[in-house]
Amino acid sequence: MAEELEGYEQAARVMRELLDRSKICPGEIVVVGCSTSEVLGHQIGTTSSMEVAGALYDAIASQVRERGCYLAAQCCEHLNRALILEEEAARRYGYDPVWVVPQPKAGGSFATTAWRKMQHPVAVERIRAACGLDIGGTLIGMHLREVAVPLRLSVQTIGNAPILCAYTRPKYIGGPRACYEE
Repeated sequence: MAEELEGYEQAARVMRELLDRSKICPGEIVVVGCSTSEVLGHQIGTTSSMEVAGALYDAIASQVRERGCYLAAQCCEHLNRALILEEEAARRYGYDPVWVVPQPKAGGSFATTAWRKMQHPVAVERIRAACGLDIGGTLIGMHLREVAVPLRLSVQTIGNAPILCAYTRPKYIGGPRACYEE
């Protein structure tokens, strides 16, 4: 139980810092990939934990909701890294739902938890998120907008899992005469 509480506090702090530093706007999508095995100090995909997933999901989702954003939970490679998000977000962004329900060993504990805790969850194949959090090497990059900027936070791990974060920015276009606003 102490591990879950510590993970909860770390996850809330990480998500708060990511959202602050990425300057995400209300209505945008945050993608999270999470290996509970890695959080527990094991190799990805070997020791899935619904309890750890529940604690991390609650911490992360509360921060995302507080900002008025949408959370997308990335499934594991057994579901081709599909994403679980609220139906409202899928409709808003024009993402077509696919027919699958994640399970701890086919989708992962974090995505399964998202499916169970979201009000109207759907699975989609791909998104273009504004920022993201990768807990334990889950490879979320394919679900970020094109120009992803790595972001090093004050916290480097959640439990035993290394974290990687990124936010996105618009592409720079034009030539030597182009000007860019901050």
